[in-house]
Amino acid sequence: MLWPFGSTWRPVRQKRRDTVDLRWLSARSWTQRWYPQGIDLGRWHGRRTLAVSWFRQDRDRTHLASRVAFVDLERSRHLDVLLAVEGDDGELAPAPIHAGGLAWFDDRLFVAATGQGIWEFDLSDIRRVRGSLARRLAGARGRGWRATAQVAVRTHVHPVDLRCSYLGRVFDEAGEPLRRVMIGEYRTDERGRIGEFSIPDGPEQGFEEQDRFSPGIRSMQGAVRWGDRYFVSQSDRLRPGILWRGRRDALERDPVSLPVGCEDLALDLDDGLLWSLGEHPWRRVVRGIPLDRLGIDG
Repeated sequence: MLWPFGSTWRPVRQKRRDTVDLRWLSARSWTQRWYPQGIDLGRWHGRRTLAVSWFRQDRDRTHLASRVAFVDLERSRHLDVLLAVEGDDGELAPAPIHAGGLAWFDDRLFVAATGQGIWEFDLSDIRRVRGSLARRLAGARGRGWRATAQVAVRTHVHPVDLRCSYLGRVFDEAGEPLRRVMIGEYRTDERGRIGEFSIPDGPEQGFEEQDRFSPGIRSMQGAVRWGDRYFVSQSDRLRPGILWRGRRDALERDPVSLPVGCEDLALDLDDGLLWSLGEHPWRRVVRGIPLDRLGIDG
């Protein structure tokens, strides 16, 4: 299968201030309908790809739809995949989740479903839908007979004893990915918790908790681990985001800032980058911060 990207816009990759930035050259930069949230990396049809989740809401802040934009890091092309759930009657409906974090393992995409555990989607079974169904799954109105969309369908709901606001990957000291994730809670006070869980190997298994701690940081938006190094993002409204890093019991604020309205985190040890993104209209960016800028040798 050929790389299925090709659209009327491309996210532009820029190097500025010693970072790698992807900026949306379209209405995605300012729309208040769709908001970017989660981030992770993987391979799509053999190509290194960045995945960014989005949720859609109306003016009353009612959830309408969720999607994942898969961005080819070499060409800056993208593919949108809508997230859907299948009813008992086989009908598809938009996945009603905030999608605040992603963890991508081969064809399995795990998505944080705030207050509803972790939802799993199968990337090996992407469906193409058309017409009014395509528009409905995108949260749009009207018939739209010419509309087409690609859809990933939920395969499992994994209950987790946390609020599941965000989701991040875990790597060992040598940089090898582990079959574990960090799951955390966004709270405006300092009682948010972060847990480390092994992912299920099969449909009869669930997430198994390995560790849990409360770092005492309000408004946490993402967490990843590399060996004994922990990285935690903290949003600060319309001010630059804050990066905390270090050992679990000794996290320190880094002088390097994250994007305004920062969200999730993802480690890219192949390119030596820590990725984050900003959600606010007109300030949206997907940013890769070189690890050596953080004083870390890759």
